[in-house]
Amino acid sequence: MFSQYPLHVGMARISKIMLRTTFCCFLLALTALGQAGQTPKDDSQPNKLIFMERLWNEAQVNRDARALDAMLGAHFVNTEYDGEVSDRAQFLEGIKDPQFNLTSLSIQDTKVSMYGDSAVVIGTYRTKGTYQGKPYEHVGRFTDTWVFSDGRWQCVASHTSLVKK
Repeated sequence: MFSQYPLHVGMARISKIMLRTTFCCFLLALTALGQAGQTPKDDSQPNKLIFMERLWNEAQVNRDARALDAMLGAHFVNTEYDGEVSDRAQFLEGIKDPQFNLTSLSIQDTKVSMYGDSAVVIGTYRTKGTYQGKPYEHVGRFTDTWVFSDGRWQCVASHTSLVKK
């Protein structure tokens, strides 16, 4: 069946998605290279973690499971706002779910607490999209736990909760 849009419109959308994904991968690789050989004791680490949180958001919007895979620890665990718990593999598979269409995700009010080779990042998030064709908009809080291991920061736990209006 033919699309209702001309071919050049579809190709432009694919090109835009590919450009975003390539940009996210480039930024992730640049961040990883910048971290190699550093210890997490210098003052720039909180800014790097906030930057990685923003890369995480871009990767989710762009359904870039590869970029997210590079940020997660081997035993990553995710707890969603509704209480659903997923491991690393389940979380990455969920990023590819065609019924889930995330259109925007932003974070604000981020704070980083450093604990030696570990850090906790908290903040608020706002997300919009559709799930199973139904629109949603969430505002909530997040807590991500990061560990500096093998020369890079890896997220080992993530938790979100909705803010009641």
